[in-house]
Amino acid sequence: MARNAEKAMTALARFRQAQLEEGRVKERRPFLASECNELPKAEKWRRQIISEVSKKVAQIQNAGLGEFRIRDLNDEINKLLREKRHWEVRIKELGGPDYARFGPRMLDHEGKEVPGNRGYKYFGAARDLPGVRELFETEPSPAQRKTRGELMKDVDAEYYGYRDEDDGVLVPLETQYEKQAMMEAVQKWRTEKESRLSGDKPEEEEEESIYTVHHEEPEDEERWDEPEGEEGGVAFIAHVPVPSQKEVEEALVRRKKMELLQRYASESLQAQSQEARTLLGL
Repeated sequence: MARNAEKAMTALARFRQAQLEEGRVKERRPFLASECNELPKAEKWRRQIISEVSKKVAQIQNAGLGEFRIRDLNDEINKLLREKRHWEVRIKELGGPDYARFGPRMLDHEGKEVPGNRGYKYFGAARDLPGVRELFETEPSPAQRKTRGELMKDVDAEYYGYRDEDDGVLVPLETQYEKQAMMEAVQKWRTEKESRLSGDKPEEEEEESIYTVHHEEPEDEERWDEPEGEEGGVAFIAHVPVPSQKEVEEALVRRKKMELLQRYASESLQAQSQEARTLLGL
């Protein structure tokens, strides 16, 4: 019985709707945009799709609809957006304006694309669904290492410490430690002077000359009769001429000059130098 009543109510509703739309024929939107050959109708279907998208975008903002309903609404919105692009292409083919280039894109910009998944967008509460929120969380990019040129930009006088005294803190500290070091040095000098005057500190041994010749004393059987010098010392007898320290230094300087001439001077300059030395008798 209830089933028949439901049918009657449905029929009554259909009849009432037919009376309201009497004289008007409700046209259905074509499934394919290529089936439409009239520019005004294509504009009409595009506006109808935009109206449907606006309603569904407003509905999907409600997070209390539930996960499944939100996902369905998001799929329907993406489907309508794809259909809108098809109608825009058809409008351009029919000689109409290019909405893909100049038209408003407010509805498209309300959605957010997942990085790496171009085309599918999430609107409203769909962006906070489990599994979707993690897709938008991007890891922070690692800090890039500076190049040598960028590092050299920071190298200035302050880097080398030439501006350390500009803050007015280092100079007073250096002055204080300098006075303290001077006082300690003066005190040490006075102490050493008093100790030398009192005779407590032995005199420092004189630096041994590098030209001193030491002779090993032969054994008793092989000991020769050597002439004794003053104060019982053994006199040194040189059988060959021994150069002095000054002569050795001059010989080293001459040798160094010759090496530099041979390395850097040309052959003509060397010949002139040799000729000059020959004329001078050197």
